[in-house]
Amino acid sequence: MRPFPKHQSGLTFISLLLLLLVIGFFATVTIKCLPLYLNQMKVSRSLHAIAEDAELSSSDAVTIREHLHRRWLIDSVDGLRPEDVKVRRSAAARSLVYAYEARTSLFYNIDVVIRFSGDVPIRLPSIE
Repeated sequence: MRPFPKHQSGLTFISLLLLLLVIGFFATVTIKCLPLYLNQMKVSRSLHAIAEDAELSSSDAVTIREHLHRRWLIDSVDGLRPEDVKVRRSAAARSLVYAYEARTSLFYNIDVVIRFSGDVPIRLPSIE
C-alpha cells in the first residue's frame, strides 16, 4: 500500500475560479476594444489611399476632405469627421494629420478611452 502524498498539486476550485475570472476580464476588454482598433484601421487605410492618389496630390484641403468623406461613408468610419483631419503644409511636403479619442463602455460606469493619432505624408505631384 502506498502512503498518501504529503503535498497535493493541481488547481483548487478557488484558483480555477480566479483563473477564469482573469481570462474573462481580458476577453471582455478585447471584445470591447477590438471594434475601436478595426475602425482605426479603416481610418488609416483611407488616409493612406487618399495620400497616395496622384490626382489628389496637388488638390486643396476641401477637395481632399470631400474624397475622404466619401470613403468614410462607404467604410462606415465612426468617431472622426473629415473636418478633424488637418492638411499640414511644411517647406518640403504636405501631410494629413489627425488625432482623436475613441471611447467605449467596458461595464457599468467604467469606460475605456483609446487615443489615436497619425501623420500621413501626401505624395508629391509627379512632373510629366
